[in-house]
Amino acid sequence: MKIKILEKTDGKVKIHLAGVSRAYANSIRRLALSEVPCLAIDEVVILDNSSIVYDELLSHRLGLIPLKTDLSNFVLREECACKNPLGCPKCRVLLTLDVEANRKTKDVSSGDLKSEDASVFPISPSIPIVRLAPDQKIKLEAYARLGRGKEHAKWQPASASILKPFSEEDIGDDYILEIESVGSLPAIEIFVKAVEILNNKLSEFLEKSRSLRK
Repeated sequence: MKIKILEKTDGKVKIHLAGVSRAYANSIRRLALSEVPCLAIDEVVILDNSSIVYDELLSHRLGLIPLKTDLSNFVLREECACKNPLGCPKCRVLLTLDVEANRKTKDVSSGDLKSEDASVFPISPSIPIVRLAPDQKIKLEAYARLGRGKEHAKWQPASASILKPFSEEDIGDDYILEIESVGSLPAIEIFVKAVEILNNKLSEFLEKSRSLRK
């Protein structure tokens, strides 16, 4: 097996996989989309909303804002030792939005969100949320948690994950895997985490299959 990085930026990685079966390589591709976790806003408490946007639509828009994620700082809620449905600082992050338009209209964007954790913030401060007319305001609390793409697209860390032959002539185990990140995680971290998840699944499968002999 050979792994060679052909291109690497925070947003995209292109990897040459040689001596790897198509099934294994394709599993990495699929896991990069469906099981590598990242943070996204999941629960919103609306304290005040006099804008023209319904509470439900506002909450939906907030959930789709990609958030910078440090996987070493957080765990999935179901794996957290707190066992608290409300979560704790290890499994959730509070972000607040408190904005008001006075005499002029005001464009509210992702940069107006304030996070209790300095490592968690929108990947861009200019993602539009809503436009407020004069005297309109929004005040809310938004709670972000780790999740997986198989639960909802907002937890999908990669915008694209593509597997293709290394060259048009290749029919063997020689592939190019391209992963593009939405910005929550570096693309190479998505790849490494996908491989780790796959190997854990295979180890668990092997252990359970051995137990059948007993």
